[in-house]
Amino acid sequence: MKNIVNWIGTKIFSTRLESIENFKKNPFEVQERVFKYLIESGKDTVWGKEHDYFSIKNQGQFAERIPVSSYEEFYPYIERSLKGEQNLLWNKPIIGFSKSSGTTNARSKYIPVSEEGLDKNHYAAGKDLIALYANNNPETGFFSGKGLGVGGSMQPNPVTGEKNCGDVSALIMNHLPSWAEYLRTPSLEIALMENWEEKMEAMARASSKDNVTSIQGVPTWTLFLIKKILEITGKNSILEVWPNLECFFHGAVSFTPYRQLFKELIPSEQMNYMEVYNASEGFFALQDQKNSEDLLLLLDYGIYYEFIPMEEWDKENPKTITLQDVKLNEKYAMIISTNSGLWRYNIGDVVKFTSLSPFRIRIAGRTKHFINAFGEEVVVENADIALAYACQKTGAKLKDYTAAPIYIKDEGEGNHKQGGHEWIIEFEKQPENKTLFVESLDEKLREINSDYDAKRHANIALVMPTVHFAEPNTFYKWLQSKGKLGGQHKVPRLSNDREYVDAILEVMEK
Repeated sequence: MKNIVNWIGTKIFSTRLESIENFKKNPFEVQERVFKYLIESGKDTVWGKEHDYFSIKNQGQFAERIPVSSYEEFYPYIERSLKGEQNLLWNKPIIGFSKSSGTTNARSKYIPVSEEGLDKNHYAAGKDLIALYANNNPETGFFSGKGLGVGGSMQPNPVTGEKNCGDVSALIMNHLPSWAEYLRTPSLEIALMENWEEKMEAMARASSKDNVTSIQGVPTWTLFLIKKILEITGKNSILEVWPNLECFFHGAVSFTPYRQLFKELIPSEQMNYMEVYNASEGFFALQDQKNSEDLLLLLDYGIYYEFIPMEEWDKENPKTITLQDVKLNEKYAMIISTNSGLWRYNIGDVVKFTSLSPFRIRIAGRTKHFINAFGEEVVVENADIALAYACQKTGAKLKDYTAAPIYIKDEGEGNHKQGGHEWIIEFEKQPENKTLFVESLDEKLREINSDYDAKRHANIALVMPTVHFAEPNTFYKWLQSKGKLGGQHKVPRLSNDREYVDAILEVMEK
């Protein structure tokens, strides 16, 4: 019976493979079609009329007339949309709002989500994720069990009080077709609980009784749930609870610091890991190859892409390029126009292309989540690689981290004649040699980032990093103090100011 179920499931989802091959082979034609569909759909909206979409005939005119925008520019329209007004940014109904704070900023963002955006973007990409997984793993038992989703919760609309806001994972679960409920655990009632601690307890108790074959979620919170299940069941390995577990679909943060931890918690050679690039604004990319961590850019899902080269990031009116002009291994800020009504929207993510045929990317960080106080241009990708190296050298197991500059001061207490970087790092297992850990972190950063190396040379502009080895649950306590537990909330990795580092240091001192 198990083999029949998996054979049927694989056959059903394999029908999606043809459309994937089409956009891989014809990327420019597919993006041109998506562009025309978006412009046509936007013509009669309030935004479209204000920006004369009727006269836009090509991608060049679009780039000339519509400014690259941030959330602040869209907020007046989103505020009206929150009140229930339709046809503002998109011509189909907005059915909910993906609540996002970017990372942990106090001000929440409410990203409009249309029914079309859910169906033709998030759900279509989700189906294709399963299709590619089954295609890459012909002996899969995926369909004979359930998928455990570690997601957020639905929350009240700040204007009307209607419960139509929430993490993107909550919106996706809340609107899933009925047939999809048979493939997932726990029940929707538990999955959408608001109190995070109570939800983790309920999820652990309910899902530990199911035959779970896959997990979807953010690595940090998934680890928390696995440990909670082991605590409740008294088992030593999660495979004693879920012997048929075979895949973890992960996203939101780099998996590099967590890989070893998951391998130890799930000690199976049959375990697979697939990364997804799914954000509040849309589902953009996924890992399509079994032997590579590169992410296939999804081109036929209602999103039109543009890219800002690094030298343009800080300009008031940055120049963008399309897929035809991107180059390998250059860092770009990604700009999107979507079938939920975001137009030339800067989501703040930085990507680099690892393949141009088909177009594959890796996430290199955030335009605002980097340290460049002294011209060192350290991005999250650099930090993840260096930390993984330092952990490997010292037998450490990383849990969370954040870092910020130590600015040069000429007078007063805390005198610094050179700048530096201050790190707060929490571990599952502390380094055997903390001095070696700091030296290894610095060594690898110098090796992989020539700008950092130049500033570190002879301590010209940067001195050896300052590292705080945080007590267990430090970041958890900080997120809790901000009311940011669970869902898509995560620790900001790198900052060009000291807001987060100073706040977490205060928590550490209490």
